[in-house]
Amino acid sequence: MRDHWLGDLLFLTVLLGMFFGFGLGGRALWAPDEGRYSEVAREMVTSGDFITPRLGGIRFLEKPPLFYWTQSLAIKVFGLREWALRIGPALFALLGCLGVYYCGRTLFGRRSGVCAVIVMATSGLYYALSRTANLDMGLTALLTCTLIAFLMAIREPVGARRRWAMWGFFFFSALAVLQKGLIGIVLPSLIVVSWLGFFGECKMLRTLYLTSGAALFAVIVLPWHIWVAAIHPDFFVFYFIGEHFLRFLFKHELLNHPWSYIPVLLIGFFPWSPFLYQAIRHSLFRSSRPRHGYREAMFLALWAGWVFVFFSISSSKTIPYILPMFPPLAILLGRYFAAALDRPAVEGLRVGYGLLLAAILVLVPLAAHGPQHYFERYSNWPDLEVPNDETTVPSTSMTVYADLQRSQPYVTAEIAILLSGVLLAIYFGKRRRPGASFAALAVTSMLFLVVLNQSLPVFDQRRSVKDLAAAFKPSLKPDDEVATYHAYYQDLPLYLQRRVTQVGWVESFKLGQADSNRQAKDDKSFWQKWDGPRRLFVLTDKATYEALCREQQRPIHLVAANEYSVVFSNRTDRPAVVN
Repeated sequence: MRDHWLGDLLFLTVLLGMFFGFGLGGRALWAPDEGRYSEVAREMVTSGDFITPRLGGIRFLEKPPLFYWTQSLAIKVFGLREWALRIGPALFALLGCLGVYYCGRTLFGRRSGVCAVIVMATSGLYYALSRTANLDMGLTALLTCTLIAFLMAIREPVGARRRWAMWGFFFFSALAVLQKGLIGIVLPSLIVVSWLGFFGECKMLRTLYLTSGAALFAVIVLPWHIWVAAIHPDFFVFYFIGEHFLRFLFKHELLNHPWSYIPVLLIGFFPWSPFLYQAIRHSLFRSSRPRHGYREAMFLALWAGWVFVFFSISSSKTIPYILPMFPPLAILLGRYFAAALDRPAVEGLRVGYGLLLAAILVLVPLAAHGPQHYFERYSNWPDLEVPNDETTVPSTSMTVYADLQRSQPYVTAEIAILLSGVLLAIYFGKRRRPGASFAALAVTSMLFLVVLNQSLPVFDQRRSVKDLAAAFKPSLKPDDEVATYHAYYQDLPLYLQRRVTQVGWVESFKLGQADSNRQAKDDKSFWQKWDGPRRLFVLTDKATYEALCREQQRPIHLVAANEYSVVFSNRTDRPAVVN
């Protein structure tokens, strides 16, 4: 038995490491999140100040520091490379998968653990965020370890093993707080307390080593919060009141409907979402649930349910927030598919494959003829509404999109992979070979995600200005100034490794103090600088550049251009570069 544990963990680590690591640096860092958060880490390394996160030299206290610390470590060890800046989320994705395997196997058996980890690793949103430089994958992995530690603790009698498991609960919860704030303790508390109340086990609180656990939690969490508050006296009001409570209650973002996370979950958990109802029914409904594991299954259901409810009632919603639902749902699905290996006629399996085929047939025309604006680069991504005046790329002014045309071979391959894989899974299912059916769907999902990932560099010019930064960075001198004009390219400072002036643009987030970097924040002062002796390099979108060339009575020199954006200058010393 011990050999199986060690062999499984080693095999999964190698296999998942290759899966999450393949092509990790294949595309540019996309705006806004990857550019913004990676720039904060770069400025930490450059300044040597690892207490106060800064963006453009201005304090950026919206988020705690753990993500920036891991990014800073990657920069110091591997340099400023895309794969290095994404290696942290990839490792957290691996940690989350190993935790799911451990939990699924401990609660429901080895087959359940293996099926659960396959489901989670090959779900679309989990894979996407495993290779995206933002905070949500780290939070998900740490919350997963937190709640698994509690599940392991309540399975042990009072004593050393329970104490160590509960210390693990508080340890990982503290790291989750340092990753993304109070949600790291609020969500676990809601889940644990509601589970104890549901089963009438509140008296168990006396045996959970809360005092020593809380002390461990405080030792990890308090030092940074106290230190940064001593440096910035308004930190507590800004961070806890503004960025936690007021953001939860009053920041009405784009996914502002109570039902917004239903389609996000169904699409993000694809291709496994058609089996969710059957899996939950299998573990929780009295008519079909197994004889054991109901209490643990209910804990997993409360885990997923509280994540969904909490973020659905919050005024602050973005797509990645839903990711902590995936581990408990993957474990329930793992248990369901493991049961199907023993009972090929398990309830709802064929229905799930039929729903999956129907979903793919609906997605095919959408993928082939999807609206252009669903692919655009927005200042407030992931807004999927029609672009407005604040969009960085004016899609409504363009009629030909070369990158969409270049993506068509990938789209065709992805459709072929999905259709053939699902039809193969249905074929094996009809022949009562559930193992082969599950394997076919797993391999199909893996291949689909790999091909999809390989297609993403086609869209680099929409979501990044890496190529433009590379075109004029060699010409930059220390006294030159770089500005963005009525646009906000959040990856530009990272690729230039210097600060950038913003003209006619206000960020969607609050910096908390006067921005001394906006030396040319309005058009009048910008054009005064333009006419001065200092050389300026300016980035904007193509439509704005063309309007300036028509309207301004000043010489404007094209430096570099791609399909969507332009670099121009008030001086010229070399021919323009057009991609």
